[in-house]
Amino acid sequence: MSHFQRVLILGTGPASIQLAVNFNNDLNCDVGIAGRESVRSESFYEAMKQSNHQIRVSIQNEKHQSIKGECVVNWVFKGYETVAGEWDAIIFSVTADAYIDVLKQIDDKVLKHVKCIVLVSPTFGSNSLIAHYLNTIRSNAEVISFSTYYGDTRWMCDEPSNEVLTTGVKKKIFIGSTNYPSENIDTLSKLFEKLGIALEVMKSPIEAETRNISLYVHPPLFMNDFSLQAIFGDTDTKKYVYKLFPEGPITQHLIRDMLAQWKEIMAILKKINIKSINLLKFMTDDNYPLRLESLSRYDIENFNNLKPIHQEYLLYIRYASLLIDPFSEPDQEGRYFDFSAVPIRTIFVNREGYLDIPRMPKEDYYRIKILQGIANHLNVDCPTINKFIQTYERKIEAVAQSQQNGKLSDAFAVQSFDEDLKMICGELGQSEETKSLY
Repeated sequence: MSHFQRVLILGTGPASIQLAVNFNNDLNCDVGIAGRESVRSESFYEAMKQSNHQIRVSIQNEKHQSIKGECVVNWVFKGYETVAGEWDAIIFSVTADAYIDVLKQIDDKVLKHVKCIVLVSPTFGSNSLIAHYLNTIRSNAEVISFSTYYGDTRWMCDEPSNEVLTTGVKKKIFIGSTNYPSENIDTLSKLFEKLGIALEVMKSPIEAETRNISLYVHPPLFMNDFSLQAIFGDTDTKKYVYKLFPEGPITQHLIRDMLAQWKEIMAILKKINIKSINLLKFMTDDNYPLRLESLSRYDIENFNNLKPIHQEYLLYIRYASLLIDPFSEPDQEGRYFDFSAVPIRTIFVNREGYLDIPRMPKEDYYRIKILQGIANHLNVDCPTINKFIQTYERKIEAVAQSQQNGKLSDAFAVQSFDEDLKMICGELGQSEETKSLY
């Protein structure tokens, strides 16, 4: 029996619209969407009401035809506490730091009926977090983790509505489950085959969660003095995420920190018996490819065995080679597409009227604090991770101090995420004990 006959999607962002269309059209599911009540979501609910729950996904690139479509959402719940009915599967399309807060708002009776929970954009440890919470309410639901969301989706007209535009689609994502093998993953594999996306099944969900490139590159790119000055408006000059200094933050020192953080994460993986990742191969083969004239296959394959200075050199070459899209067509002046011109977003006043921090690095703060907590639990030294956190927390504390009379979002508060870490580490401990029995 399929556990995707009645599917509830949590979250009212653009990705939820994309997910709803694909699950409805390609898996023949009845679909519901639930979200919180807020100033931002109000226009989404109003658009859904005006369209009689009709939603639409458009595409920017014609080769992504399989992604586009439209459908009618069967149920819309305004506020997670209003969710009712029996659901086979719940799809989490909210940020990883909100998972437990959202679950706590949903009636336990609803959750106990659910057979499968899918985490679309988890971070390292998210599956353990959800599995632990479900155990406390005596639910045996399977929990599936994607490595990351499979597209780049935004509102059609910049405002939350019933229409979205997907501008990019990943060629490959990783997936893992608390059940191995999993019939539900087999079903999802058929869905992704229709979408033209390769799905690589890992033996555990936490292994899939480690295959998210943001985990390795966002902290070094954003949690440094250069980027933080740009984010918090200390400079009038626009700066760019993936450019070399002085246009962007990439220097030899940032590359050194990126490499050091990767090694700290690999030490964590070794402690929990997860296969290590070749960072350079992951960057080029599973994310953005390069021309072999820039990086040889030999260097990519043997990256893990090279000396640190050689590894730093190759990572620097990788970013220098992606300043332009090496596979784009040059114009008449011989210029290629400016691939690296992604502006560093600055602080802004959100729809509730509070000064807020952009998604990058706000979401990365949760990711890296969870990493730090897991490292401490496993007695793994992580000086580079600690440095990133200290740099970021010093900055948000200083800004909060300078804005004492202003309205600030919760993102300006230094947080520990102790409750989440206690659940994650408790579940990791059980996993380690289970492994030792075999």
